[in-house]
Amino acid sequence: MRLGIDILLDENRSKLLGRRVGLLTNSACVDSKGRPTLDRVLSDDEIDLRAIFAPEHGINLSAQDMEPVPSESEQRRKVPVHSLYGNSVESLVPTDEALSSIDLMLIDLQDIGSRYYTYVWTAALCAKGCSRRGRKIILCDRPNPIGGISTEGGGIEPGFESFVGLYSVPNRHGMTIAEIVHYVNNNEHIGANMDIIKMDGWQRQMLWNDTGLSWHNPSPNMRSLAAALLYPGMCLIEATNLSEGRGTDEPFILVGAPFISADKISSEFNALSLPGIIAEPASFTPNRQKWRGERCEGVRWKIIDRNTFRPYLTGLVFIWLVKKLYGGRGFEWRKDPYEFVSDIPAIDLLTGSAQFRKKIDSSSMEDLLKLSETPQEFADRISGYLLY
Repeated sequence: MRLGIDILLDENRSKLLGRRVGLLTNSACVDSKGRPTLDRVLSDDEIDLRAIFAPEHGINLSAQDMEPVPSESEQRRKVPVHSLYGNSVESLVPTDEALSSIDLMLIDLQDIGSRYYTYVWTAALCAKGCSRRGRKIILCDRPNPIGGISTEGGGIEPGFESFVGLYSVPNRHGMTIAEIVHYVNNNEHIGANMDIIKMDGWQRQMLWNDTGLSWHNPSPNMRSLAAALLYPGMCLIEATNLSEGRGTDEPFILVGAPFISADKISSEFNALSLPGIIAEPASFTPNRQKWRGERCEGVRWKIIDRNTFRPYLTGLVFIWLVKKLYGGRGFEWRKDPYEFVSDIPAIDLLTGSAQFRKKIDSSSMEDLLKLSETPQEFADRISGYLLY
């Protein structure tokens, strides 16, 4: 298959010529032959690259989650690199000064199919900025690694928008980055002048391993298709005092804390018979972030059926079970600010409302199942924006 960036640079390069170009990308974005987008653009002397824009984690993916990234200068052609993830919410938006140096912005970013993954919102904010300044956008599409059919979770209630959910889409949205930005651009009346370069050969039922493309970590802790499949549910662990496996070799696959019994939690979870997933007892010692240097017990997730597995439901049920077993005996919700928000609990931002947190103690499995479902109205609303 061919990516949007392949088709743009191999067949439609003229769209970039004679224009002052800004590029939003990072080092994980490569073409179908493994060549980094940034290198291809930098090595083309006919492309007038005036600015590089870097999302969370930085242009070289050297920063961890929620770690501010400074702006810098690219060494080869001395092009300024504008960080779009700094110390404040204002840093998420490209400045008028940066946008004044370009005529169009080329966007090539790899999303992973969960609304918490911030790259899609960086692209949307760039669309908003470019619309305000009258700059054109060329958006090169990439696969949704976890497929374009299955969706999970509802939308975001008003007042719960944040950088892990800037506009209301399901937790697992089932769209490509171009589809979701196209949808937001129109549905939220952003009005950016956007030229979408579609992929050739991608089909909605494909997972990443069906594409024939090599996996390049799109962020420091997103290291496999398994991690991406788990992420719609295991990102919720960030809103608790459990470790989501950061500081280990298997982020989002290993989950636990010092106060948990691996045998008990895995046994209790597996007894619930959730589709496509089993929990294996595990222990680990993170070398960074939560419980750094402390031995944790918990689970190692094993996906046994990618087609029936429901990651968001799994995340809701796992937290519900941990709170049931360890509430008042170790389990706590995150208290620190989360993605620049300090007055709303992180779990509410991630789930899109206060419902899960407030009703968790009285919830049944049936309640969690309903909470994990996507309303039909979302499918109806996005149908006109699907490109494949």
